Amino acid sequence: MCGDNEKVSSSCCSSSNEDAKPKGTMRVVTGDVRTYSIEGMDCSSCALTIENHLKGQDAVKSVKVNFSTGRMTIEHDNSVEDILKEVSKTGYKAELVTSRRPGEAKRDRSGMNALVLSGVLLFIGFIGSYSEVTAALSPILYALAIVVSGYKPAKSAFFAVKSRSLDMNVLMTAAVIGAAAIGEWLEGATVVWLFALGNVLQSRSIEKTRNSIRSLIDLAPPEAWVKQGQELLRKPVEEVSAHDVIVVKPGDRIPLDGEVISGESSVNQAPITGESLPVDKQAGDVVYAGTINEHGSLEVKVTKLVQDTTISKIIHLVEEAQEQKAPTEAFVDKFARVYTPIVFLFALVVMVIPPLVGFGTWSGWFYKGLELLVVACPCALVISTPVAIVSAIGNAARNGVLIKGGAFLEIAGKVSAIAFDKTGTLTEGKPKVAHIIPYGTTEVELLSIAKTLEEYSTHPIAKAVVDYANGKGVQAKEAGSYKNIVGKGVSAMIDSQEYFAGNLKLFLDLNTNLEGANERISSLQQEGHTIVIIGTRLQLIGILAVADTVRHTSVKALSSLRSVGVNQVVLLTGDNEGTAKKVAAETGVNRYFAELLPEDKVSVVQQLQGEGHVVAMAGDGINDAPALATANLGIAMGGAGTDTAMETADIVLMADNLEKLPHTVKLSRKAMRIIKQNIWFSLIVKAAALILIFPEVLTLWIAVISDTGAALIVILNSMRLLRVRS
Repeated sequence: MCGDNEKVSSSCCSSSNEDAKPKGTMRVVTGDVRTYSIEGMDCSSCALTIENHLKGQDAVKSVKVNFSTGRMTIEHDNSVEDILKEVSKTGYKAELVTSRRPGEAKRDRSGMNALVLSGVLLFIGFIGSYSEVTAALSPILYALAIVVSGYKPAKSAFFAVKSRSLDMNVLMTAAVIGAAAIGEWLEGATVVWLFALGNVLQSRSIEKTRNSIRSLIDLAPPEAWVKQGQELLRKPVEEVSAHDVIVVKPGDRIPLDGEVISGESSVNQAPITGESLPVDKQAGDVVYAGTINEHGSLEVKVTKLVQDTTISKIIHLVEEAQEQKAPTEAFVDKFARVYTPIVFLFALVVMVIPPLVGFGTWSGWFYKGLELLVVACPCALVISTPVAIVSAIGNAARNGVLIKGGAFLEIAGKVSAIAFDKTGTLTEGKPKVAHIIPYGTTEVELLSIAKTLEEYSTHPIAKAVVDYANGKGVQAKEAGSYKNIVGKGVSAMIDSQEYFAGNLKLFLDLNTNLEGANERISSLQQEGHTIVIIGTRLQLIGILAVADTVRHTSVKALSSLRSVGVNQVVLLTGDNEGTAKKVAAETGVNRYFAELLPEDKVSVVQQLQGEGHVVAMAGDGINDAPALATANLGIAMGGAGTDTAMETADIVLMADNLEKLPHTVKLSRKAMRIIKQNIWFSLIVKAAALILIFPEVLTLWIAVISDTGAALIVILNSMRLLRVRS
């Protein structure tokens, strides 16, 4: 029996389903929720047929079938074999998703074989109809072609009707039977063959969009080299425990999340974060499953089991996202559920009423009714949205962006204003020394005293000073009697002299002579720097100006956002006016708001919404939670390092920078354009087909081509989203 941490896989080519074989153990405990992959679905009505059929089984507690992902989630008391048989009855094939990594799926060619055989029969029958010898055999050949290509749709239609569903299989089967009933054997055989061809092409095309997620599953290797003493043992990743040490050789993918304990290398993190350049890794650094070790050998202590790795969470979240319907998709589904029965009833009226009142012949109106049955199938319209959304979400995931669902994809496509938190979003979030100003001493001497005073402090500003001194190779002095002066700074005895490092308030309290430095201090503060003053009670030795530096990717990202149509780019910060002004000037935001409390950030977001903007808020997913929740769209950064960000935001940028945000907005806008194109194209084709029925321009086989052709064009148009590049 598969465990709770199942990996999701599917293989969804159109096929015959009689030989379905479950993988793994075959029994489930009462009430277990399991995931199955479903093959052969090419329209959401197929999913509804399976759902309705299984809901009628006493052993099934709940069931949900998702056409976009090819997945079925079901809670049932009976065996896996029973579920596989029930799904097979509806004309589709199910496979239990187990915790094992999926192997290479074999393409079941029975659907293609049936298509080829019926095509041959249809062709021979058509050629034979021009020969006196075989003309009588043509109807038999057409009938055989109908049986070969139409068996699977007819089987699915039977169970659709039984479960009170009116899907494409029902409509098409009724049309073909009707054509045969009035002696149109060639037309009926052509219709069923074209329908089967359309199904095969649609299934293959949709499968490519589903592969965009399956490719994520294949990122992490199935096995790892585990170090035990002096030996290296190759183990499946499922058997590796936390704190085990694994060895990753140059060129190999890292199999599990962990911390480097030995070795140095460059790691390509693009599969997870979308970063274009490799990241240097050494002892103490975190590495992620699915990333590529480019150069040196690494020893990694495993920190997360296979089901808890970052890539596993990404896959899980993306699959959940693809199963959530966007508002447009939900509306289209509702429209289709109304449209199909209305046109179906209209078809029955057309077949019966005109000939009853003596207007035209029974055969003529019956044929028009059959055409209406085909036109009643809203396949292209129903497919228009979900395939585009799956393609866009899959593209984003491969580029290091998690979009949590179709609804958020739609909102991202409408965003006109983005508000950014400053610290850790537009800036590094790590203060660095920007200016060194010695007074009556050398720069090296000043840094030596500053390092001596600050190296025992845990304050971020003190750490920035020490890091800078270390980078310059400056050594600390002998010192003692360290004291922490709360809210002001620190002191220590150096060479029998008491030295201080702290803010302006500290030295004003000490009455230190700052004459000649006051103007410089004021200027640096207005520019957004934090000031660290070094000196004694009597003498100023120097000033260090520390600032949070703007990320090198932020300026480019903000410029790119404007180019993709985001009109307002806004900076929000709790820092003072000078700091906000400095960062605003460096990044080129439209406007900034300084000295904000968390509730003030909410007010700014509401102000932007009041101005008519669809507002996105970008932050760290934790400190900015109120503003993220208030905005139309919450965007969190650095999801690869924080589980909270991955769970709370609507969109997660896996890398700790804004590089991929313009791509996300561009992709979302393109997705919305393609969805609109698909919907309008589908409606125009349907309207044209309906209009052309009554002038007797439309034939039954042309109606099928218009339906399956439109569906295929919509799928191919949606698949363009897979190729949108960052």
